Amino acid sequence: MKKPYLIFLALLLIIAAHTQGTAQKLITKTGNIKFQASMPSYEEVAAESKSVSAVLDQTTGDFASLVLIKGFRFKVALMEEHFNENYMESEKFPKATFKGKVEDFDSSKITASPKNFTLKGDLTIHGKTKPVSVIVKISKVQNGVKAIGSFEVKPEDFAIEIPSLVRKKIADKIEIDYNFSLIK
Repeated sequence: MKKPYLIFLALLLIIAAHTQGTAQKLITKTGNIKFQASMPSYEEVAAESKSVSAVLDQTTGDFASLVLIKGFRFKVALMEEHFNENYMESEKFPKATFKGKVEDFDSSKITASPKNFTLKGDLTIHGKTKPVSVIVKISKVQNGVKAIGSFEVKPEDFAIEIPSLVRKKIADKIEIDYNFSLIK
C-alpha cells in the first residue's frame, strides 16, 4: 500500500520541480529578425523572418535564439533564391543561432519602460561562430518581456563570400534588427 503512494509522491515532486524550472523560462516561436544590406542607388537587399525561436531564463539571464535561414523572405523571389543557394548555402548551413547571457539581468526590476542590458554570447552564422556583445532593450509585457535591439555583422566574419560582380551593391556591414516577445 505504501509503495504506490511513494511512487505517486515522487511523480508529484518531479512534476513540481519541472514546472517550477520551466516557469522561469520565457519563450517565443514568433520572434522577428530583419536584416538590411542595401546600398544607395541599388536594389534593396533586405529580408525578414517572423518565425524565430528564442528562450530567456529569468533566473540566470541565459538567452538563446535560432532562425532557419530559409525562413527569410525577400521582396524579390530571385534575390531570395540567390541568398539561399549562393551566399548562405542554406542546405549546408540551415540555421543561425545565438547562445549567451543578459548581464546583470534581474526580472524583478523589469518595467514597462525599456531598460538597456548587455547581451554577450556566441553568434553562429554559415557554420562560423563569433563572440558578440550587443545592447538589448528589455521591457515588461503581459505574461513576459519584450526584447529588442540591433547590431551589425560583416559577411566575411562568417565566411560568406560576396562575388566582386555584386560587391558594390551589398553593404560592407549588414544591419540586423531583432524583436522578441517572450512569454511564459
